Amino acid sequence: MKVTASSDWRDDIPFETPTLVADLVPGEPARCSVCGAASAPLARTELWAVKHRHPNQHAGYIRFYCLLHRPEPRRAPVEPIAAPVRRAPRARAESAAPARRPVSLDAAPRAMCPDCFVEVSATGECGMCGRQVA
Repeated sequence: MKVTASSDWRDDIPFETPTLVADLVPGEPARCSVCGAASAPLARTELWAVKHRHPNQHAGYIRFYCLLHRPEPRRAPVEPIAAPVRRAPRARAESAAPARRPVSLDAAPRAMCPDCFVEVSATGECGMCGRQVA
């Protein structure tokens, strides 16, 4: 049995990017996850949703933040562009063809049992039914 996550509105949110909650999903006012349950609920136009990565859940988890506690989006460090490295062309290695198995020109097809349709042994006896095939 394969267990898969269901698809919902959280799948379309990019990781570690603050997004206005009102743009994601409608609903009632909610609280900032940092301010806690003792704080007053804020309108969805004042809350930011951030989808964080989780080591055990590939879909991650979402937290709501007020403007004061909203995390900054993580940006990838900018690396300077290096000049291309010129390399001397490599000489092609002589590759030997794989050794071919010799084929016997005088090899005749082996006899087949007319009842079982299997190849009989060198003794001429079918291994399935025991019939002698000439």
